[in-house]
Amino acid sequence: MGFLEEQDGDRPSIKDYYRGKTIFITGGSGFMGKVLIEKLLYSCTDLDRIYVLLRSKKGVKPEDRLAALYASECFTRLRRDKPGVFESKVFFIAGDCSAIGLGMSEEDRTLIVNKTNIIFHVAASVRFDDSLKVAARLNLRGTKEVVELAKEIRNLEVLVHVSTSYANTNRDRIDEVVYPAHADWRDTLEVCENLDENTLKCLTPKYLGELPNTYVFTKQLAEHVVYEERGKLPIIIMRPSIVISSIQEPVPGWIENLNGPVGILIASGKGILRSVYSDPDLVADYMPVDVAIKMFIVGSWLRGSKKLEPTDDVEVYHCSTSHMKTMTIGEIIEHGKEILKEVPLDNMLWISDGGVTKSRLEYNLKVLILHLLPAILVDIILRIVGKQPMLVKLQRRIYVANIALNYYLTQQWTFLNKNILALRDTIKLEDKGEFYYEMETVDRLKYFKTSCMAGKVFILKEKLEDLPKARAHYERMVILDKAVKVIAYGLVAWYIYSRDILFSAVTWLYNFLVGL
Repeated sequence: MGFLEEQDGDRPSIKDYYRGKTIFITGGSGFMGKVLIEKLLYSCTDLDRIYVLLRSKKGVKPEDRLAALYASECFTRLRRDKPGVFESKVFFIAGDCSAIGLGMSEEDRTLIVNKTNIIFHVAASVRFDDSLKVAARLNLRGTKEVVELAKEIRNLEVLVHVSTSYANTNRDRIDEVVYPAHADWRDTLEVCENLDENTLKCLTPKYLGELPNTYVFTKQLAEHVVYEERGKLPIIIMRPSIVISSIQEPVPGWIENLNGPVGILIASGKGILRSVYSDPDLVADYMPVDVAIKMFIVGSWLRGSKKLEPTDDVEVYHCSTSHMKTMTIGEIIEHGKEILKEVPLDNMLWISDGGVTKSRLEYNLKVLILHLLPAILVDIILRIVGKQPMLVKLQRRIYVANIALNYYLTQQWTFLNKNILALRDTIKLEDKGEFYYEMETVDRLKYFKTSCMAGKVFILKEKLEDLPKARAHYERMVILDKAVKVIAYGLVAWYIYSRDILFSAVTWLYNFLVGL
């Protein structure tokens, strides 16, 4: 029997469980990692400390990256309400998740082995176009190194491995279980480490088989690295779907990337995205980051508060909205149009009147007419006024990104999530205020409006006090759009009339019907 089904009246509250605990986090500088650290410090302030694995990046040392992490707007609430907590409880461990031994010094490794109680392995390469060698180095070998470290830790209570709901996309209906692997993870690591990049690139399509890219492939194999330790290590696997802006914590709408609907809203709101290649009836599975982080923390508490038994399985949790409240791609696009009328973006190039189509021909025609031709015109104007052209290059990136996402935007999966629903039922009454999660009662229109406003502030660095100016510009763009359409339709009508095209077409049709 899995520990999820067991009843334990003596289980401590979540805050009591985390009191005095030492936590080791990989991927702490990423989108989800920041929110995880903030939530732990804000709601479980009595934890002992958090160690964050950080590498030097672009010449910036780990200690400077830790300072920059805390300076993020993600920690505004913590700085305001609980000053000094981050500085006294969060420490960096210099290392690299893609390196042997996680790139840690012997001294730091000894520290982690002796002090740590909880591991959150969040680090991953999420790029779909990474080579197999690069993806395997971080997603696969990184997981192996975390597991090897976990085996040495003296007082380990739980290892939370963050995977993805899309690790088994060769199936339409995906349950919360670890499915058979498409390859042996040890053989894969050996192949990636011993073959040169060019040879491996040629072999990759055949090696991936039914799976669409190196990200999905390596994340699937990484699950087997941890699953082999069932009954030996206290492990849970969290599979979030596409993680997007927060509902409430640390601030409403918090976001720092262009994933999912927020990216579509911002790109269309700027007038540079007028068409999306997808199925409008496709049910979108997006997970607000604060909901996902609550799931991580609650799952860690449940697994960590139970003594490990040799018969214990590895529980898998789909952090997804299946069986909760869902929306289609078409509904999101239509909501977006209404939202962007109320919350327009600064300096938009055109109004956001685009749409979604599942016709590749229609999409390519719209890209040509609505994306590429206007981009060429704008870049010509930029050159004339002495500025650097950039819109054609940007449109190329948008097109390539849409094609890369084609696999996910044109197929439907069902992620069963009975475990994640059962998990929230174990939350004690005193913990529900800060840790209970649900999607069923979320007002989606209000949520996406907040996300759009947050995108203006956190990503585009626009000021909300400038909204009246943005609305005035939006109204001018509406008038311009209508004027251009009237002129365009008028020119087409004039051309047809002046060339007698309509009369000729009617005459031809008449003669054709008479001749039948």
